[in-house]
Amino acid sequence: MTPRLVALDWGTSSLRAWLLGDAGAVLAEKSAPLGILKVPNGDFAAVFRDVCGDWLAHSRPAIASGMIGSRQGWVEAPYAPCPAGFEALARGLAWATTADARLAIVPGVSCVDASGVPDVMRGEETQVFGALDAPDGTYVLPGTHSKWVTVAGGRIESFATHMTGELFAVLREHSILGRLMSVDAAHAPDAFRRGWETSLAGDDALLHRLFGTRTLGLFDQLAPVAAPSYLSGLLIGDEVRAAVRGLSESTVTVIGDPMLCDRYGEVLAGSGVTARAAPPDAARIGLWRIAVEAGLVDGGRPPELHRQA
Repeated sequence: MTPRLVALDWGTSSLRAWLLGDAGAVLAEKSAPLGILKVPNGDFAAVFRDVCGDWLAHSRPAIASGMIGSRQGWVEAPYAPCPAGFEALARGLAWATTADARLAIVPGVSCVDASGVPDVMRGEETQVFGALDAPDGTYVLPGTHSKWVTVAGGRIESFATHMTGELFAVLREHSILGRLMSVDAAHAPDAFRRGWETSLAGDDALLHRLFGTRTLGLFDQLAPVAAPSYLSGLLIGDEVRAAVRGLSESTVTVIGDPMLCDRYGEVLAGSGVTARAAPPDAARIGLWRIAVEAGLVDGGRPPELHRQA
């Protein structure tokens, strides 16, 4: 099969790269712990050349998404405002140039919430468009900064970021709650369930419920090895409880690490919402589809997802 495109998912901590053939078929792939914060001396061109150099023969097109397009990355790709579809991302591509290649960088997406506060994503938009199989739907991307994304008419209409993963790390490592936790505790399913059930059944008093992680330990009702899972359940449960308010769909698509997606699926089920797993490598599929829209390659995006008027 003839190689058509070099595609990169270039984030904060890691880099994944694919050589893609007809219809986005994977011909080869590579990965490296060379996210934008780990690139020596910020020499992104050298990393690009070292990882993908043997794929760039014959001026083959290349495209990347993720934090490589941030202000701390190689070239800043300005955010495309919502509503944003394939056309907006293709139109907003930024370009990084080396002596022997050019790299198209996908822009992030921005929106403004009902209170007038801006929100942003960078990289998740490509995953959403890779997972998209219908013009409308809700997509959940768990992680350090979880995203809940509403798609309508094949475009990202709005989204909301929840700092769930980062808050968990801060509380576990830098707060009094971590004093009664085992450092390397494995996932404790019963404690996790107890945590999210507490949040789903509660009110908006998360700050109060968080302190219960400590007091349950003080009164020997929560073992040190179970405390991290309980805290995780509390936080994910509170995120889900807030996010499903007013949700019109009974099914959402969850994108990301399978283990974390399974945990979100459990909490969503407890809220009466079904979680559907996105296809693996949604970022890779999204990069191919955006490259098709931008005219870098020919074909490969389902006709029902073509850009909206």
